[in-house]
Amino acid sequence: MLLYLTLLNQQSLLTLILLSSDMAHIHEKIDFTAEVFIVYQNKVLLRIHDKYKKWLSVGGHIELDEEPNQAAIREVREEVGLEVVLYHNPSHALVEHQGYKELIPPEFMNIHRINDIHQHISLVYFATTDTDQLILSETEKSDGCKWFTKQELDEPQYQLSEVIKMYARSALEKLAKE
Repeated sequence: MLLYLTLLNQQSLLTLILLSSDMAHIHEKIDFTAEVFIVYQNKVLLRIHDKYKKWLSVGGHIELDEEPNQAAIREVREEVGLEVVLYHNPSHALVEHQGYKELIPPEFMNIHRINDIHQHISLVYFATTDTDQLILSETEKSDGCKWFTKQELDEPQYQLSEVIKMYARSALEKLAKE
């Protein structure tokens, strides 16, 4: 096996590593992910990502056999044990018939680099939940979760990125109940 791996070029090795992991990688260069900014009353949930050590929303890879809306809901359930309702504009009819289904559109979309070779296209959703009681997964690791108020988003000790603050504020503006 060692001899075989030394013959692989860098890109093939990356493909082998990606395909052997438990995440849904569709290609060694790009993946689609779903992120969810969850609002409960007047707070939004963020978590410290175990790998990147920074505050992010809940989310992860969209599996090859699921719709983006399903992925968003699944990731929330897996990571923090919450049942959520994805936000959608009420004027956007969610029509479904004979092999056709309107999906809830994300509030934002972005593309960002993971490393020199790999990128993620993220579909950013907003959602509400009826509880702030988290059930953290044993397999989905996080270095901490916190329900942030709008004011706490700007507190320097959290070192939130401007993009995360913008998404979190936007979710609170749309969904918070004062």
